[in-house]
Amino acid sequence: MSEAPARSEPSESEHRGLPALVATADNDQPAGLLSRIMHILFGWKSATTRADLEQVLAAPLPASGFSAEEAAMVRNILGLRDYRIERVMIPRADIVAVPQDIALSALVRVFESAGHSRLVVYNDTLDDPTGMVHIRDLLSYMASRAGTDPNNAAPPEEPPRADLDFAHLDLTTPLAATHIVRDILYAPPSMPALDLLAKMQATRIHLALVIDEYGGTDGLVSMEDLVEIIVGDIADEHDVDEMPAITRQSDGSFLAAGRASLDEVRAVIGDEFDFGEARGEVDTLGGYLVIRAGHVPVRGELVPGPGSFEAEVLDADPRRIKRVKIYRRKDRRAGLPREVAAAAKAPAPRAAAPRDEPNRSNPNSTRSP
Repeated sequence: MSEAPARSEPSESEHRGLPALVATADNDQPAGLLSRIMHILFGWKSATTRADLEQVLAAPLPASGFSAEEAAMVRNILGLRDYRIERVMIPRADIVAVPQDIALSALVRVFESAGHSRLVVYNDTLDDPTGMVHIRDLLSYMASRAGTDPNNAAPPEEPPRADLDFAHLDLTTPLAATHIVRDILYAPPSMPALDLLAKMQATRIHLALVIDEYGGTDGLVSMEDLVEIIVGDIADEHDVDEMPAITRQSDGSFLAAGRASLDEVRAVIGDEFDFGEARGEVDTLGGYLVIRAGHVPVRGELVPGPGSFEAEVLDADPRRIKRVKIYRRKDRRAGLPREVAAAAKAPAPRAAAPRDEPNRSNPNSTRSP
């Protein structure tokens, strides 16, 4: 038998393109020894690509070779597998939805005010969804019904008629009769954002309702919401600049939105604004104040906060708190009129003794009139 030709040892440059060795759990010690030998001889190391990439991103930007924007996106991609859609979903109270029997004229008005291209469609309540309607499908339906008949074209001596005549369109037609309602996806709150993004790509359905354990609607997620996890906020011509969730005022108080997250509140006010065990029950400032009050506070109601803090409800409806003002209880005196505050600080005047009161140190003497 002829012997196989001996293989020449690969050069260091050839090894650099090979995958890294990964130690197995069955025989840790030999694999660890082999990894150390290969690292000394050829520069190999026992690590994963993810760990290598995280180590590169931890280095200063000039040394890592990434720009600040690239590094931020790569970090977001690495963290995407641990991101649950409950963190990015639009809460139920903010969902813009329409009933399936809504008239086309009213549907157009909703699209005008909502600023969305897709709307959820439901039967009786939002817990009984039937799908979604896309504004492109609505325009296509209206254009097909408003098209003019080419056989009834205007005579040559008359000016040409428009291609669309909306007099032919019945705007009282209910949405269900148009057959333009599309399917919608459903997902649990614990579903990884990466899995939902892949499902949206596969089904070409870019809107998903988040359903709780009882089958009720809990929130809404669009593909734009998932993409923004990676690239950051995407603002278009219809987006309105939003006020910060919480801001410090010149008098030391804080103006906050009810939907401000607990982390945002702690970041601005400080760690002394401690939510305690409520952090495991709610995610927003409004939810925390509802727990503190035991009900949904009304406008003007004062809700005691942690420690010396107090929250005044500036705007609310029967379902939620919209805006509050937070201050320390002792700071409320600063908002009183100057005369009232001065009177509250000034000591009470001593009562003057009557002029004809006898001198208690000498009972025989009296004050002169």
